[in-house]
Amino acid sequence: MNKLHAQRSYQDRLARVQAHIHDHLSDELDLNRLADIACMSPTHWHRIYHGVFGETVAATVKRVRLHSAAGMLANSAIQIDEIAKRCGYPNLQSFTRIFSDNYGMPPARYRKEGSHRQFHDALEEQRESVCGPWTVEIRDVPEMSLLTIDHHGSFMQIGEAFDRLFGWLAVRDLIEPNVRLIGVYHTDPDSFAENDLFSKAGALLDQTESITIEAPIERTVVEAGRYACLRYKGPYADMKSAYLWLFGKWLPQSGEEVREGPVFEEYLNNPRETAPIELLTEIYMPLEG
Repeated sequence: MNKLHAQRSYQDRLARVQAHIHDHLSDELDLNRLADIACMSPTHWHRIYHGVFGETVAATVKRVRLHSAAGMLANSAIQIDEIAKRCGYPNLQSFTRIFSDNYGMPPARYRKEGSHRQFHDALEEQRESVCGPWTVEIRDVPEMSLLTIDHHGSFMQIGEAFDRLFGWLAVRDLIEPNVRLIGVYHTDPDSFAENDLFSKAGALLDQTESITIEAPIERTVVEAGRYACLRYKGPYADMKSAYLWLFGKWLPQSGEEVREGPVFEEYLNNPRETAPIELLTEIYMPLEG
């Protein structure tokens, strides 16, 4: 097997595993079954997966399940026991314990006091001021050429596209210490049906232009220009309220005009190594002029 064929083979097999995890969160995700999906030896495939992605398969399953649960807690009124079942935790007590260990508070309290609440509460304030514990900076952003994978559907599920992108880069030994991970969001989740949402999981590398690419990877250019940048600290699942505050509270009172074009997010630390409450994200809104 030549090197290119081997790279494609590992990429395809690991991508099948990631897709199965994201699509079957409520199922029992048996590790030997996942090995069968990857068409790899159960004895060795865990080491391969860990070596490529920097976390075990079990850690991926746990991270994706809790991310999905946090999104439902922050953005829906679904009962907590039902959320637990949908995310593969039939025992509410174990779900509460595991969620608390990772998000710093039990699910019911998170729904009431999670980081999404500060933006939600600010939106409900009737003051004219945009006062709050958040700073929006105006930045001049240079043109960026990204390596990207398309994602269609809920933005909450773009993590699967990032996992596939990371796997594509990793099997080609292209993960650089200073790689920047960027999500580009082309549609408004409040204006489009979930199935019509379109985004891209992207990576910015020093040698992006010299890398030979093939499907599903493509090059995507983020236009240079002025952007409003809001730095957000907290779980990715909580960011909807931050967007509503940025567009609904800050923008009308800023004197700025939004420019045609997608928003993008840059993820400043690694969700595989960072507690959800410590994640840092910069949200960029394109501005005129």
